[in-house]
Amino acid sequence: MSAKHNNAGQVAAASEVRRLLEEDKTPWFHKPNLRSLYLLLVSAALGVEMTTGYDGSALNALQAVDLWNEHYDNPTGATLGVISAALAIGTAAGVPIMPYLNGHFGRKFCVIAGSIVVAIVGILIASRIIMGLGSPVSLAGAAQLVVELAYPKERSTIIGFFQGTWFVGAILAAGVTLGTYDWTNNWSWRLPTLFQILPSLLTIIFIWFIPESPRWLVAHDRHEEALQILIKYYAEGDETSAFVAAEFYQIRETLHKEKEAAKQPWKELLTGKANRHRVFVAICVGFFTQWSGNGLISYYLAKILALVGITSRATQNQINLGLSCWNLVTAVCSSIAASYLLRRRQLMAGYLSMTILFACYTAGSAVYAEDNENKAALWGTIRRPAAARNASAPRIAKLM
Repeated sequence: MSAKHNNAGQVAAASEVRRLLEEDKTPWFHKPNLRSLYLLLVSAALGVEMTTGYDGSALNALQAVDLWNEHYDNPTGATLGVISAALAIGTAAGVPIMPYLNGHFGRKFCVIAGSIVVAIVGILIASRIIMGLGSPVSLAGAAQLVVELAYPKERSTIIGFFQGTWFVGAILAAGVTLGTYDWTNNWSWRLPTLFQILPSLLTIIFIWFIPESPRWLVAHDRHEEALQILIKYYAEGDETSAFVAAEFYQIRETLHKEKEAAKQPWKELLTGKANRHRVFVAICVGFFTQWSGNGLISYYLAKILALVGITSRATQNQINLGLSCWNLVTAVCSSIAASYLLRRRQLMAGYLSMTILFACYTAGSAVYAEDNENKAALWGTIRRPAAARNASAPRIAKLM
């Protein structure tokens, strides 16, 4: 079959899927099988992001625990930077093996393997590097599992919730640390560290009740299994469903086209101005997402608050918890809005807002450093992280 006929078949299948989706007026919560699937996804695949969120918030909160600082000889400067960056170092090392594991062993295997690695390690340099190795494997597997299992009508919202569960983990870490920071023994920081196992444990328990990705099953010639999953969750057991037939056909055609494209050498990515532009944009989007000031909020909030005169450990932990709660609200709202707002406009609006807010934060910090009596600059500096999350949440949702 020619490439022209392949493309025509894909376009026809996609059009049929869209038409049938528009005709489906039954909400997901009135579909028992789909409803149970989403509830299990919340407990399993969506919990993978909770682990990453817990890690970021816990490291943030522990810097406001006196006994943690004493135990680790008051880490500052390069030492604290290495502790914070250790997870990213491990993640970078784990990225090359992620596609192989995801493609050959399945999404569920990656979620389980990555979650086990994350669950058995601690929180400082060596252990965070090891945790970083497992993190991209479980995240990639969970993200694809969520996308490939979710009903197309709710897919963009569900993947937005997947990102938003980062803040559920952050709230858990901030709340536990707020309750233990003033204890007079090392359990003031050991208990929050120990609780890091909970999100991964939740994933390991519930992942067994979730089916494998239909797309992965089709790619490995397990067509009947994939079709039965689609029938059960997309059509509530109706084997004559036209939508399931169209969706199944579209999956097969897409995989066929991907196999044909895989025969092309990697150098094709850099052939032609248009391809080079796409590669440049793809790299920049990932880079800018991480280089947007979020690292300051996620890993150095206690230090930032101390710089502007907020040195009370109780207040620092309370602000960390409040910020995490507010972040969850904005993430949920952005996930819901994902189905209604234009992707590119929301993405660009998020980036522009982040730029403006980060400039305001820098100015506020500088003014307060010069004039400690300037309360407007103080509160502007404190409120900037919450406002920045308002801007970053829709930006991240659009990336998915």
